[in-house]
Amino acid sequence: MVKKARSEYLIFDMINSIILFIVAIVTILPFVHIFASSFATVKELLMRKVLIFPTQFSLEAYEYIFSTPTITRSLLSTIYLTVTGTIVNLFFTVLTAYPLAHRNLPGRAPIMKMITFTLMFGGGMIPTFLLVKGLGLINSYWALILPGAINTFNLIVVKNFFQQIPVELEESAKIDGCNDLFILLRIVLPLSRPVLATFALFYSVGHWNSFFDAILYLSDSKKWPIQVLLRQIVILSEVGVGDPEYSEIRYIPPQTVSKAVIVVATVPILMVYPFLQKHFAKGMMLGSIKG
Repeated sequence: MVKKARSEYLIFDMINSIILFIVAIVTILPFVHIFASSFATVKELLMRKVLIFPTQFSLEAYEYIFSTPTITRSLLSTIYLTVTGTIVNLFFTVLTAYPLAHRNLPGRAPIMKMITFTLMFGGGMIPTFLLVKGLGLINSYWALILPGAINTFNLIVVKNFFQQIPVELEESAKIDGCNDLFILLRIVLPLSRPVLATFALFYSVGHWNSFFDAILYLSDSKKWPIQVLLRQIVILSEVGVGDPEYSEIRYIPPQTVSKAVIVVATVPILMVYPFLQKHFAKGMMLGSIKG
């Protein structure tokens, strides 16, 4: 009986591994193709529909998009937006979630109802634009940060995580004379590294991929984040990127340019994952059990 159960588990593990391997290949293959195509010549790219390893390497596409400081300026703007936005997101999320995690907070129930209401209904694009304009945030990075300073789902998960921290820790700290701010900074946050790392990743990826809001609120091309600039490069690759600095550059076929700009826009944010991966799986589960 035991041998039969073991053999069944072995068969299940083998089938599961094969399925996961196939899914991994299907997921990774498009990235490998795009990365390889960005270094291939146009002739090879047109002849081979699926390119995994180019026979002849070419850096023309990268030379094209990095031929002026425009792309570097856009990358620095995106890094600033991502770092600043993530810090603001975590700051407001933590400061809102921590008091709501205490069931004896006055008015906690109606506050939670109003917060949960925003999961189902939002102001919409036009009211949000009018609000941002009324606050004088047009053509400012704060227009991309402040309207989404707190994500409701993330807030609820972080609140639930804080509720799972033993109350005895806070009570003992208060007996020693600690105030709420000291407890939050010295006890709660060090214990919350997995969930904070997880949502720091979520927030940073959201800011890095910020696209539509930047088109709405940023009229100055020098403030464009990388996603907006790369869109312009792909669309206008035959005549430049809408910047006078590109007017003297030789023609580069858009087939290679599009692949190169995807790599430029993807690789930097992918480099963040290895540093947060050990906290990611644990952080997704923590805080999602209790309501």
